[in-house]
Amino acid sequence: MNQKLLKLENLLQFHSICRQLYSLNQRRLLAWNHGFLPAYPVWTQQLYARPWQTDMLAGAALHQYRLLVTKKEKRPSRSQLSPIKSKRDVEVWVGMTVQELAKAMAKDIDYIYEALLNTAFDLDSLEANSHLDEVWIKEILKKAGMKLKWSKLKQEKVRENKDAVRRPKADPALLTPRFPVVTIMGHVDHGKTTLLDKLRKTQVAAMEVGGITQHIGAFLVSLPSGEKITFLDTPGHAAFSAMRARGAQVTDIVVLVVAADDGVMKQTVESIQHAKEAHVPIVLAINKCDKTDADPEKVKKELLAYDVVCEDYGGDVQAVHVSALTGDNLMALAEATVTLAEMLELKADPTGPVEGTVIESFTDKGKGPVTTAIIQRGTLRKGSILVAGKSWAKVRLMFDENGKTLKEAYPSMPVGIIGWRDLPSAGDEILEVESESRAREVVDWRKIEQKEEKGKDDLKILEEKRKEHQEAYQKAREKYSSLNWRKISYMKYLERKEQRLFRPKEMTEKDSNVLPIIIKGDVDGSVEAILNLLDTYDASHECELELVHFGLGDISENDVNFAETFDGIIYGFNVDVSKAIQQSAAQKGVKIKLHKIIYHLIGDLQEELSSRLPQRLEEYPVGEASILATFSVTEGKRKVPVAGCRVQKGQLEKQKKFKLIRNGQVIWKGSLTSLKHHKDDVSIIKTGMDCGLSLDEEKVEFKVGDQIVCYEENEVPSKTSWDPGF
Repeated sequence: MNQKLLKLENLLQFHSICRQLYSLNQRRLLAWNHGFLPAYPVWTQQLYARPWQTDMLAGAALHQYRLLVTKKEKRPSRSQLSPIKSKRDVEVWVGMTVQELAKAMAKDIDYIYEALLNTAFDLDSLEANSHLDEVWIKEILKKAGMKLKWSKLKQEKVRENKDAVRRPKADPALLTPRFPVVTIMGHVDHGKTTLLDKLRKTQVAAMEVGGITQHIGAFLVSLPSGEKITFLDTPGHAAFSAMRARGAQVTDIVVLVVAADDGVMKQTVESIQHAKEAHVPIVLAINKCDKTDADPEKVKKELLAYDVVCEDYGGDVQAVHVSALTGDNLMALAEATVTLAEMLELKADPTGPVEGTVIESFTDKGKGPVTTAIIQRGTLRKGSILVAGKSWAKVRLMFDENGKTLKEAYPSMPVGIIGWRDLPSAGDEILEVESESRAREVVDWRKIEQKEEKGKDDLKILEEKRKEHQEAYQKAREKYSSLNWRKISYMKYLERKEQRLFRPKEMTEKDSNVLPIIIKGDVDGSVEAILNLLDTYDASHECELELVHFGLGDISENDVNFAETFDGIIYGFNVDVSKAIQQSAAQKGVKIKLHKIIYHLIGDLQEELSSRLPQRLEEYPVGEASILATFSVTEGKRKVPVAGCRVQKGQLEKQKKFKLIRNGQVIWKGSLTSLKHHKDDVSIIKTGMDCGLSLDEEKVEFKVGDQIVCYEENEVPSKTSWDPGF
């Protein structure tokens, strides 16, 4: 405090001196006004000419005094030397975006753009949410004079796994015997469904459209011996490969049906592969043995090439000769299946939460989302909370294949389930959880997991595209590196002009060569099969096929609006459309095509694609003639070559088109300038007649033995080159 008072005294003394100098200055000015010379130097006039400056100094001193005497705490003394400014640390992390880096640096986004100027970075592709590589982050911080510090805070925290999973294997003491799940597989039209009909004594095959099964049917069959078997009837058509694979994965035994008069076919081999991949034993049913041209031994020999060795040839595969049409030996087939099931000692745990697999799913008008499932563990009851894929259900109703309501469903039983909030996909795993809140938690977790996986995939794609853009940018820089700015600007102007000229044409061609479609199906597996076939489309160079929307259930107004927006066509498979929707579609000019057989739908789609292709010209021969002699005639001042011909086939018509063939090669195509019989001009020369003719191109030379062909061109519809495989 004494030092502060000392400073104040010094200030007050300085103020007093200033007042004295001011008084002296006033006297000097007064003397100067009376004619005396100034007694003081000029700088004193400038220094003390303004008295208000000293008043301000005195006021500041008094203000400082008040602060000093009233301040209770002593301020820390400041260093006489200014501290050296160190580089600011900026926390960064891998995959940082432009916006995140600008925020970390306390700069705006424009600063990032400026820092990347005159570098190899492609600024045209840079957005606020673009991810920056490590090399560019370092470059930006280097230019900003900042220090890089890798941050661990941005590493994502590992979230707790909230997914539902299967229980550990059950105690063997809790296991009880169960009946087998048997899948009937084989080539289309080899009698799979008819065989099952005889076992069930029903008429399923008679109800199948076109005589083929187009989705998995699950049936519980009770044999006269009291044994029960769950049969899965899979489609044999080539389009339903995914369904057959799914059937093999949930089954215990595969019954491979092969027609004795047809032998091993494509889907037969595919079914064998599915069974082997699932490690499922096979029972061979050689069907149609009642036919006169049946040859069961030939079937057994053909199967040897695919490692299916029957017991007759020293293998372990049981072969039963049956006739699904007459019912011969079907009980022997059932007994062979039951015997194999006993050898496998099939058991399951009927207690605890339910585990199963979705076999098929579809939407019913009155019931909503419905699934057909096979129970594999536990006992399903009304009110159970289930999770499958990204959907969940509180079971409201259960029924069997005949629509009869069930109270409970045990392991190996096929069951229809009603109560799903959303429709799960065929093949999804069914798990029972303790509550609805737990079910929602599981579904939310799975949706987040799927979203994150999609984000990672999208990030990879974006990174690849960014690299492509960067490589293209580097090539462009190399292209312009040896040119001055005037030539570079001119070349870029020409490129932009060319793009403007060609872009409308390209857009017109694209718009006229695109077929947008909407797919609606009855069950999940059918839509899956159709989409798998669409994935084989390889004729985009002819006409681009664009899938706008797909779903389950009958055709709705929303589907019609989609089709109107995209100028597309609606294809329905085993679904209906109301009269109101049909009228709405007709008013909006939307085509709706309904089919009940999958290869009819694909055939219709092929025709639609073909109709959008430009017509092609086909040549139809009208007549042929051979050249017997060559000569020339004078017309005015020029000589015209003439061929003397004899018509060998058909007739030559002057108004048609002609071509000259030599040694099998066409050397000229065009029209005739003259056609004469002897000396008369004619329009038609028939078979066996001689004639002389000249062409519209004088430079073509005739040779004896050449062929003259008269033909006409007709426009015929083009056909798409897409081959779906059937």
